[in-house]
Amino acid sequence: MTLVADYVLQRLREWGVHRIYGYPGDGINGLLGAFDRAAGDPEFIQTRHEEMAAFMACAHAKFTGEVGCCTATSGPGAVHLLNGLYDAKLDHQPVVAVVGQQKRLSLGSHYQQEIALDQLFADVSEYCQMVVHPGQLRHVLDRAFKTALTMRGVATVIIPEDVQEAKAQPSPPKMHGSVFSSVGWSRPVLLPDEGELRKAADVLNEGTRVAMIVGQGAAHAESEVVETAELLGAGVAKALLGREVLPDDLPFVTGPIGLLGSKASDNMIQNCDTLLMVGTSFPYAEWLPDEGQAKGVEIDIDGRMIGIRYPMDAHLVGDAKETLRALLPLLERKRDRSWREQVEKDVREWNDLCDKRAGQHFGGTINPQAVAAELSPRLPDGCILAADSGSGTNWWARHLKLRQGMRASLSGTLATMGPGTPYAIAARFAYPDRPVIAFVGDGAFQMNGMAEMITVKRYLDRLSGPAPFVFCVFNNQDLNQVTWEQRAMAGDPKFPGSQYIPDVPYAKYAELLGLKGIHCDKPKKVGKAWEEALASEVPVVLEFKVDQEIAPIPPHIVLEQGKKAAKAAVHDPERVGIAAKGARQKLTELAEHLPGRHS
Repeated sequence: MTLVADYVLQRLREWGVHRIYGYPGDGINGLLGAFDRAAGDPEFIQTRHEEMAAFMACAHAKFTGEVGCCTATSGPGAVHLLNGLYDAKLDHQPVVAVVGQQKRLSLGSHYQQEIALDQLFADVSEYCQMVVHPGQLRHVLDRAFKTALTMRGVATVIIPEDVQEAKAQPSPPKMHGSVFSSVGWSRPVLLPDEGELRKAADVLNEGTRVAMIVGQGAAHAESEVVETAELLGAGVAKALLGREVLPDDLPFVTGPIGLLGSKASDNMIQNCDTLLMVGTSFPYAEWLPDEGQAKGVEIDIDGRMIGIRYPMDAHLVGDAKETLRALLPLLERKRDRSWREQVEKDVREWNDLCDKRAGQHFGGTINPQAVAAELSPRLPDGCILAADSGSGTNWWARHLKLRQGMRASLSGTLATMGPGTPYAIAARFAYPDRPVIAFVGDGAFQMNGMAEMITVKRYLDRLSGPAPFVFCVFNNQDLNQVTWEQRAMAGDPKFPGSQYIPDVPYAKYAELLGLKGIHCDKPKKVGKAWEEALASEVPVVLEFKVDQEIAPIPPHIVLEQGKKAAKAAVHDPERVGIAAKGARQKLTELAEHLPGRHS
């Protein structure tokens, strides 16, 4: 007899799901038995925590373009999924969560682990439904997948224990109320109105200093973005989720934008007269043109998000690739290339500045910028890069130069701590033959990354291999990004009571688990440490003891933040170090512009 739980896995398999991340519990006992009977298709990947399962499902969606899938038990297990599911929701990734619930008989009785899951998941989900009859399962699962794919978001399916263990009804009785659904979905081609396309072309053709910002919505439009930039003589900045849209060795790619961004991107935005945004909801107004400075054109597949970041003159609701294809014949090539030449000059100067800043070490301590700078030329072809949220993300964004075919992602909109390690694990499961490298701060590694090293141990035979698999940990004993935010945004000195974290021998911990651990605390040995890690056929925890006083200097100082940082510095316990090192880093930038410097 086929049970509902078996039919769940069968239907997931028909939807192309072959790997489900989760953690066991009695609320999904029926599903766990079905996983055993499914003999690995789909397979159950046991994480250390349900939050990590949701992060891995999100990462699977990001790196493969497929629907990610995770599962958890009722009550506490379901609650644990939420942060990872919000990561998927805010970054527009299709994820289906299958969650257990107490038996129907006990619902409403304040039973153990009984939570109103439909209410709990209402905000995070585009579709949330509890299955109360075996004949309902087919259309609920089908609609969950169709909704996740169409809305690019989360769909949650809740299945009580007794329903999981009931006899399956793949085809419900043909009667009033029965619904007969099918597996299948196709991506639509969405194009904007032709009149709006012509309006957009007029705006772009009239502009003399065009700046482009691209995000993950432009991920499959690389050639069209390049052709558009060439015609318009534009530079292209990349939101963090759009890192992999264009390789960084293109001379007009200005790199990241915003607080973690480049001076080249900032110069371009501050001086442009026309802004073209493609597939991005980059939200920070202080890093966009002043209102009225530039005319604007935006391309976004979601009409709800069009023209809500900067006042636009043309609103192109459509798929980035197809919309650019339709727009390109209407664009005129700019004869005056002086703007493009200035953009490319700024890119060269920024890259030179990054190299110089990374080469500055103070008191024999490793400059964290050097960790990224030394890796960049050593990045293996086709590697997949993940980052956590923290000060290390600054160096990941600024100093790593992606080449053609490389992949990169992080928690963009939620910007939560914790996903760097599970993102990398999911990438490795999806692409076991590709190099995978994660940048993780010691705070995030202590929060959950260390536990997920046990997941790596659990699947060591599958996650090892010739392609390197490296977790780079920045050990500075400080929740560093928040420390700098306290200084610049709140005007407060560092509060050690909240910011200090204990020193942990991360590399030795990795060795205890049977992984490779490498510890580096000497500036001159950073490159050699990377070479050792990249040569390993066993997953590596590469620990760098880095300087916590290197400020992630923004491309320009917002006046109010500058005042607050100066106020905070008066009583900061590290005021001497941050003042001296910050001055040295800033002087390096000023030296670039001294008379005769580039003659």
